[in-house]
Amino acid sequence: MPAWLNQLLPILLLLAAIAVVMRRLPKVDLGHSEEFRRRRFFNWFPLGLTYAFLYMGRYNLSANAPELDALHLVSKQEFGNIDGWGSAVYGVAFLLNGPLTDRWGGRATILLAAGGSALMNVLMGVALRFVQEGQVDHTAAVAAMTVLFSANMYFQSFGAVSIVKVNAPWFHVRERGMLGGVFGILISLGLYFAYDWSRFVARHLPMPWVFHVPALLLLGFLALDVFIIRDTPSQAGFKDFDTADASSGDAGERTGPLDVARRMFSQRVIWIIVAIEFCSGFLRNAVMKWYLVFADKTGLKGFVSAHWGVLLCIAGILGGVFAGFISDHVFESRRGPVASVLYAGLVLGTVIVLFTLSFPVAGWTVVFMSLCVIGVHGMLSGTASMDFGGKKNAGVATGIIDGFVYLGTAAQSFLYGSILPSGDAAKHPGNWMPWPMAMLPVALVGFALATRLWNARPERRAAAH
Repeated sequence: MPAWLNQLLPILLLLAAIAVVMRRLPKVDLGHSEEFRRRRFFNWFPLGLTYAFLYMGRYNLSANAPELDALHLVSKQEFGNIDGWGSAVYGVAFLLNGPLTDRWGGRATILLAAGGSALMNVLMGVALRFVQEGQVDHTAAVAAMTVLFSANMYFQSFGAVSIVKVNAPWFHVRERGMLGGVFGILISLGLYFAYDWSRFVARHLPMPWVFHVPALLLLGFLALDVFIIRDTPSQAGFKDFDTADASSGDAGERTGPLDVARRMFSQRVIWIIVAIEFCSGFLRNAVMKWYLVFADKTGLKGFVSAHWGVLLCIAGILGGVFAGFISDHVFESRRGPVASVLYAGLVLGTVIVLFTLSFPVAGWTVVFMSLCVIGVHGMLSGTASMDFGGKKNAGVATGIIDGFVYLGTAAQSFLYGSILPSGDAAKHPGNWMPWPMAMLPVALVGFALATRLWNARPERRAAAH
């Protein structure tokens, strides 16, 4: 069996098992025809795969950070700064990209995300080739990578906003829990592509191809999306319907982004959600982006580090499906209880890592933490943003919420880039204690905030007709 198929097979089997289980679960019957459900699938599935490959073009840098450091191309400190600036750009880009997505539609902006990210990945690969060939010096190459990665993250910021904007008119509130689970699955597949496929590429091709391959894949899906994706059911020949979210009954003109933001931030629940997602961004990337560096520097490599992408994918799939199922079928489509349960898991996982840094159980624990944080992210950025922003303002709502995720990401990148050990000190696991220590208060704050959302539901603007 080819090596790539040997890695992919467990995920395909897991997805097949999940598909069978989901078909057996009780359905939320809203009267959709089989034809509508089929067309809806062909709308969100290529859209979702485009989003997954955007992840590959986003995390390919962190997936290969140890190798780039070993080749003296990008050091740990430089990686932290590059990632920090890119994450900060992503975090504030929602001020522009959320309103643009509401104005232009999610179909147009997912095409912009795929095309822009593809271009930036090509240029990052070219920059690496120039420095390897000695055509530019190291300092200039790092500066170029910082600018290009930040531009890549600007285009990437259209991704989550677009996927939520397109899906909002196609899914009722009662269906969106499982949609949030699917969102988590797509994130997980993207992480698998980034961490395992890109490292596979790095082992068999020159390093620049780590950036060229996702660019080619994104261009392929851009072409496919042009012909398949539609923003609303009516654009695909079906009747639009009331989704029972915050836009329900609001038949007025679209309000400006400042008015939308003002109305959203007048809701206490939005402040709590963005604070939770800041914590989620910190924790998700504290685990995903630094575990491989930890394992490489300390020499504590093993099954988890060798199969990091596959394990992240499996954990994310399970976390997304678990979160979506209990949201729709246990907590009556409320998102707060799901976030509370998963944040409790994050607190527990952080405590375990604190006491097991030198042991293999730490690796398995951070995989479990990934399961929890991807589930939270799917529920809040992928689903609550639709509920509380409504299909009319889903772009601004998702931009605000997802923007705070990446402000949290930027915070951890700058923090860990400066406080984690380097050189010979990095070889001793005990010197990595600041890694879980910084996560613990963030996990506790996130858990406390999540419990405040226990009974939160979207408020309709007016009675639906």
